[in-house]
Amino acid sequence: MTTTANRAPDAQADPVAEKTPHPVLMLLGLTVGLGVILVLLLLVFILPSLKSGAHDLRVGVVGPVAAVDSFERSLEAADPGAYDTRRFTSEDDLRAAIENRDVVGGYVVDDTSIDALVASAGSATISGNLAATAQAVGKATDRAVEVDDVVALPAADPTGIGIGGLAFPLVFGGIVPVVAFRKVFPRSEGWYHAGLFGFSLLGGFIVACMLDFVFGSIDAGLWSAEFWAVAGAIALGIGALAFPLAGLQGVFGAKGFTLGAMVMMFLGNPFAGIAATAAWLPSWAAVVGQILPPGAAGTLVRAAAYFHGAGGATAGLTLAAWMIVGLVLIAVGLRRNLVSSAAEAGAAA
Repeated sequence: MTTTANRAPDAQADPVAEKTPHPVLMLLGLTVGLGVILVLLLLVFILPSLKSGAHDLRVGVVGPVAAVDSFERSLEAADPGAYDTRRFTSEDDLRAAIENRDVVGGYVVDDTSIDALVASAGSATISGNLAATAQAVGKATDRAVEVDDVVALPAADPTGIGIGGLAFPLVFGGIVPVVAFRKVFPRSEGWYHAGLFGFSLLGGFIVACMLDFVFGSIDAGLWSAEFWAVAGAIALGIGALAFPLAGLQGVFGAKGFTLGAMVMMFLGNPFAGIAATAAWLPSWAAVVGQILPPGAAGTLVRAAAYFHGAGGATAGLTLAAWMIVGLVLIAVGLRRNLVSSAAEAGAAA
């Protein structure tokens, strides 16, 4: 009896193939996952606007005690929970508080009249709400109403669209250069980071020029302190986005950059509140937005453009903190690369 040739061993099953789910499961899983992401994006981009409005806005009130008492009751009845009133002893004190951004506006009242003091440069939306509420209270109490814009927007941009639309350009200016300069200088850290720094400065100057000379959103002039304060605020905002993203890329690679960019794009952008200011957003969204660079940059730009820097200190410190975090991450990434290169050189020797 002849023996058969040695049989080849059974081919071992491919472990990757064994672990790969069925295509139907992959299709369903990916479809559901993308659907969940779509729901989250709708919530992130629409819910803040849907829930935005007047809530605990700090407003000042000036007038005789009896008139102020009556006005505050009428104010609460006209728009419950919208205002947090603070009493001032004189109209001059109230105007100073508005200019210093201690309050968003206020009212000078007596038994026959209401003078609404607003600051459209602070927020055209909030100013409109203050004026509309004054009209409602005046009609209900039979008092004459006047509106006085204490810090007005420039005539060329009466609704504040220029600065209000800065969120996406700021995010773009912080994300894209990280990719572009890394592509151009893949092996030169010095030129790469110099490019990010240079673009931050140039971006600040370009945006300030557009706001001043094209849109008319600021009325300063090239040689004014306000122009360069705005340019500096925008440059700091771009840098506070770009350098942390570069640092995340250096420490964690592409995954770190992608995660950071997604946070800035999908949280920093919709929660920035630049158009109507953070005070108009739900409190939770305002907190998140002002912690992230786009929202802080918008606050600092508005303060520099219209209020001589008043109300911008916290935003400036927030952006500086992001810059420091970015520089620390960059230093960690560079050190890691040096250690890795030294280890490879030692192994090769």
